[in-house]
Formats: sequence, structure tokens, C-alpha cells
Amino acid sequence: MLTESPSLIAPAAGVVMPKPSPPHRTLQFNYPLPYGALLHDDGVQFVVYSKSATALRVLLYDRVSDREPKKVVVLDPTTDRWGDIWSVFVPGVRAGALYHYQVDGPFEPQKGLRFDSKARLLDPYARALAGKFQRSSDGITRPAKCVVVDDHFDWQGDRHLKRPLSETIIYEMHVRGLTQSDSSGAEHPGTYLGVIEKIPYLKSLGVTAVELMPIHEFPLAGSDGSKPRRSNYWGYDPMAFFAPHRGYMQGTKPGAQVDQFKTMVRELHAAGIEVILDVVFNHTSEGNEQGPTFGFKGLQNDVYYMLDPEGRYKNYSGCGNTVNGNHPIVREMIFHCLRHWVYNYHVDGFRFDLASILSRNRQGELVPNPPMVELIAEDPMLADTKIIAEAWDAAGAFQVGSFADFRWAEWNGHYRDDIRRYWRGDFGVTGAMATRLAGSSDLYKPSGRNPYHSINFITSHDGYTLNDLVSYERKHNLDNGEENRDGDNNNYSSNYGVEGPTRRKAIVDLRHRQAKNMLASLLLSQGVPMVSSGDEVLKTQRGNNNAYCQDNATSWFDWRLVERNEEMLRFFRGLVAFRRSQPVVRRQKFLTGTASRPGEIPDLGWYGVEGQAIDWENTFHSLTCLLGDCWINDPAARSVLIMMHSGGSPQQFLVPEPALATNWRLLIDTAADSPGDIYPHADGPTLDNSSPILLDHHSFRCYVAE
Repeated sequence: MLTESPSLIAPAAGVVMPKPSPPHRTLQFNYPLPYGALLHDDGVQFVVYSKSATALRVLLYDRVSDREPKKVVVLDPTTDRWGDIWSVFVPGVRAGALYHYQVDGPFEPQKGLRFDSKARLLDPYARALAGKFQRSSDGITRPAKCVVVDDHFDWQGDRHLKRPLSETIIYEMHVRGLTQSDSSGAEHPGTYLGVIEKIPYLKSLGVTAVELMPIHEFPLAGSDGSKPRRSNYWGYDPMAFFAPHRGYMQGTKPGAQVDQFKTMVRELHAAGIEVILDVVFNHTSEGNEQGPTFGFKGLQNDVYYMLDPEGRYKNYSGCGNTVNGNHPIVREMIFHCLRHWVYNYHVDGFRFDLASILSRNRQGELVPNPPMVELIAEDPMLADTKIIAEAWDAAGAFQVGSFADFRWAEWNGHYRDDIRRYWRGDFGVTGAMATRLAGSSDLYKPSGRNPYHSINFITSHDGYTLNDLVSYERKHNLDNGEENRDGDNNNYSSNYGVEGPTRRKAIVDLRHRQAKNMLASLLLSQGVPMVSSGDEVLKTQRGNNNAYCQDNATSWFDWRLVERNEEMLRFFRGLVAFRRSQPVVRRQKFLTGTASRPGEIPDLGWYGVEGQAIDWENTFHSLTCLLGDCWINDPAARSVLIMMHSGGSPQQFLVPEPALATNWRLLIDTAADSPGDIYPHADGPTLDNSSPILLDHHSFRCYVAE
């Protein structure tokens, strides 16, 4: 065996790196992992880290259903251990082989060590898993089996699309939920291949990226092999960070999910759609001291998890444990993982779930300039990717606007709340609404970031759908089995007179108008819009604002809505098309309120209903925004005039003086019936600048300069 020293990029000690692929097999750049099951022509080298282990075995199986291994390979600590790296070459093992690790060592929980010589352990670097947890009568944990994977794939010349973040429109979706419903008509429902079948629909929306809810491996059933009381539909319960989820593959061949996932990415790229992964590096499905041992706990518990001085698990994730992301070993694993998905799967970026945990040091304290956060931003191998933080955690950290600088973007929770409150008609939020529409400079300008670092959203998987946001005033989560205690109680929603579905036309019309108001605000705001899958056709979860365990029609995309709510879909597509055509609403720098030359409309102006400069202290529900096309070197740029009114009675507006000399065409009127609600080519009726403009209650009007 070789004896190279371990490092972030170089092979780990004792690792024999695979031979380069013949030129005819692939011309793509792959990222070879230094740990895991490394495939060679004549066998497999198994490489794993454990500092405190006293013995280690590789268990090899013939079939997914096997309870006992066919072969056990015992590593010799005198010849198969290099520092803290255990490595052994096993000849004759091929791609598709199934394996576990088994490790001996001290069981001293108060010191953070939880070795269990009987436990079957997952490889932290497993490229794929097969099967489920098996029930065990003797207390031995039998998780899904690891699969030896051949990474070769015909990418057909695919490369990352490298679309600028400022040009991005994100569509957050669930792989299974997109096509699992019978209404999808998919040949491969609930799978990566099913997503491919819906690419024409995604392309028709005009979105430029899909953000996939977790696709790295998580338990299909209970971690003890039992059927869980509640399913883990969302997938925020990771068990193998390097492996695409087997539950979304077509067929049962071990490892088939690898090629199917890559095929999905390749085909999305061919349609001009990027792929962003929602990654969960904040906890694992092993839980706390009451949970099972099937992976990290049994390899080096005190390294992979944050523990208190008595060896108990710190729980900043709300899920029982917290991954120790700023430990050098774990940090190395995360970097290998990110690079693996970027170069071996061609994904275009990541959204980091509960990313504030990455800002905590090894003692769990929030620290300035956390090394993990800075290293991700500066990693040259991730330079072409989009990195997005959910800048909070379950232990009270809320870092929206202050999570990091450099190139980190953030889910803007302030945007979500302020837009909801404004359109609900709350007092005192008109100024906040203006700030969010203009790109949230209060949050991102101080750190040197730009409008596109704000990921603007009104809804996401976590909370109400857009339809439910305007249909319910209280959550309805009883189906989750937690007596309605779960889910956020503070939703800034309104039902406009009736809780839930109604046939009262006035209420239905108002709800649809409010949904349009929020979509129009989102797509015309500076920053990067993110839309939750199904909102474009008014998907409902019947008031459930925490559908994490609803693997059923509650969560699945109902494709009947595409026809049923065709007018809303048309409105959404028109908004997206306008945004993509108009650089005025997606500037790369913050607005200044100035013009590039005298007599020109400034890049930004705010006005009251009388057309005068706005008095922020005495403005409650009405707002005019004038966006000039100055400072943009693009002949397609056109000035935009937006009027918003969230009050319950009609309101008269006067055109601001700087806009009087311009000819305007109607783009959006959310109070109008379709097709008069949107003119996707900005060729609607001409505005009479000399007359007052009457906006109906709860309405959004937008004009575009001719």
C-alpha cells in the first residue's frame, strides 16, 4: 500500500487512487474522493477515519435482503492503519457490491465515545445506499447497505450553466412530490426520471433553477426497521451525505439512483435549468443518546457531533443532535461532499439548511467570521456555484443580513414577513415594504453585498402555501399527529372572512387578487425571487403549515390545478417573462435615487398618492414606486411605474411629476379579470397621465414606458 499523507485534496493515507479513465469513456472533470469504497479494475479499497477504534471490519453482502454478511474482512491495525485512517484493499469486489463497517472501541458516553462492536455502520462517504433498515431481534442495528459505485457516466458534454445569480429565478420543489400524484400522468412517478418528464412544464414557467428539497440519503422507514408513526416526507433527516436518495429512483437495482440523478441533472441543464440542492449539514438521523448507532456515532462520536462536557448531545438543530461542522475532520468531509456534488453530479449550487449552525464553534458558540462559512465562500473549486444560507437555526440564532459577507446569499425572512404584512393591510409596514421591493439594502449593503444576495420569497416548503396564506388565519396540522402543536403560529395570514375553502365569490376573488399581488411584488422586487412549487396554480395543503410528514395528496403537486387555475398560471408566466426581459427589476447594484443625466427619470423614486415625495410617517397602505432605466447599458431596459394599495377601499393616485413626460403602457392590474390582469409584452392600454388613477382595494398596478 502507498503511504501518502492525508490532506483536504490529496488522497488519505494508504489510499491507492483509481487510474485515470480512458479518454473514450469521459472527458469530464471528476472529483476523486479520498475516503469510502474506491473502485479499481481488480477490486475495491475501503478507506475510513476513526481515531479511537481498536478494531475495524468490512462486512460484504451478496443481496440487499441479506441479514448476515457473506464475507468479513478484518483489518490488521499494524498494517491496515495509517494514523487515524483505516484502509484495506479487497480484490475481486466489483461495482454494485454491498457493505457495512463494524468497529470496536470504548463505550464511554461521558467521554463522548459510543462504540458498539455489534452495530452495522454506514460509510460516511458511501456513494449510494440500498434497501431499508432491518428489524433486529438481537439489538443489532442493520441500516441500509452501502453500495460500491462506478462513477463513470456519459455527460454528453454537459457543463455548469453558470447563470448569474442576479438573472436567477428559483423554483423550490420536492422530487417525489412533483410527480407522485396520479394526476401527473408520469410514467415514472415520484422519481428523478419523473422530474425529466415535467421539464417541458418547468421550462414553460420560465424559471431558471430548481431548488430540490433534500435528496441526500435519509431513512425510508424508522431507524430501527419499524414503520414510523410519521413519515419523513421532506427528507430533513440525513444519514449519508454523499449518496442520492434511493427512494426517488426507478427500479430496485442497487446504485441505480446515481445514474438516474445524473440523467436528471443533464436533462435539466439541456433545458437551461440549473440544479440547487438543499443540504442538511446541521444534524443526522442518529438522534441523541436515545437514538440508534448506525454511522457517525459508531465511528467517532466525539468528533462528528457537538457534545457537552458530560458527553450529552447539544441540540441546535431541534432534531436531537448537531453536526460538529467546525471540527477539522467534519469540515474536510463537508468540503469533499460539496465538491463531490458539484463535479461528480454537476449540481449548480446549495441552499444550507439551518446554516447558522455553521457559524457555531466546536463549543456551540456563535462566532464572528466562522472559518467554515468563509472557507465555503472562498473555495476555488466551488467558485462557479451558488451558495445560499438559511441564516438561522433552532436554538435562537437569526442572522439574516449578518450571516456572512463575500458571496453568500440568504433566504430573506424579513422579505417574507414584510410582504405578507403589507398586503394583509397591517399598519406601519409601508416603509418596510418599500425597502424589500428595492432589494433590502438595510440588510446587505453594509457588508458589501448586492441586491442579488437577497433570496426573496413569500412562501416555501416550510409554512403555508400561497393559496393557504390567503385562506387560513390559523394552522390546521392535526393530521401530523402532534395535536396541532407543531408549525409556526405567526404566519401573517388572513382568510378574508371564511376559514378555509368557500364558494363565496367575493372572498374567492379577493384571495386570488391577493395571491397575484404577492406574486407581482415578488417578481418585480430587486433581488432573487424564489417560488414554492405549486403556488403558480394555487396549490393547497388545507391549512397545514408544517407538512413534513404528509407523503400524500396534501403535499403532492395536483396537476389538475394546471387547467383548473389556468388564469393564475398565465399571470405567473407573464410575470416571469417580464422579469427575464427587464434588467430594471433585477439590478446588480443597489438603487441610488439618482439619474445618469439631467432630465432623466432617476433609478428609484418613492411617491405618495398625490404624486408628491412620500411622507413615510403618514403613509399607511398606498405607495408609488418609479424605477428609471438609467445606469443600465442595455437597450431593452425600460422604466417602470408601480402603484400599490393594500387598503380595504379604493384609492386615487396621481402620476408623479418625473413620470409625466413619459408614455406608459399597462403591464399589470391585479384588480382586472384575465386576460386584462397582465399584458406579458407590456402592450396594454395607454395611461392618461393627466387624469387621476383609481386603484381598487387590495390591488397592484404596473406600467412600463413605451
